[in-house]
Amino acid sequence: MKYKLAFVCVHNSCRSQMAEGWAKELGSDIFEVYSAGTQEYHEVKPLAVEVMKEAGVDIGSHKPKLLSDIPYELDILITMGCNVVCPFVPNKFMQDWGLDDPSGGPIDGYRTTRDIIKQKVEELIEKVKSKEIQL
Repeated sequence: MKYKLAFVCVHNSCRSQMAEGWAKELGSDIFEVYSAGTQEYHEVKPLAVEVMKEAGVDIGSHKPKLLSDIPYELDILITMGCNVVCPFVPNKFMQDWGLDDPSGGPIDGYRTTRDIIKQKVEELIEKVKSKEIQL
């Protein structure tokens, strides 16, 4: 059985896309992975795609999605620190990662965010596998 995991932020154009990429890369054995935003946006940020590619994860084909594009009920909901109230999404476990948005800044900010997200995804995988998070 795979757990439904979604990463949500405002535009689904940077942090949540990177998190989706890492979770698919590192946790495909336990997660069915989604990401979405609360507002429409026209593209995944090119620098987000670039820094993920540097790390060996291709999110170049990803497109921003809305909450209506992902399953209504989730096992795990991770918000990225958007400073907005997300609409209610039924879930068994929710956590806010409180990440700064690197959008509009230098590429090094994207790299830092990418690496923090990778670490957080690895920790999430370990907590689910060890049953520290009860689902």
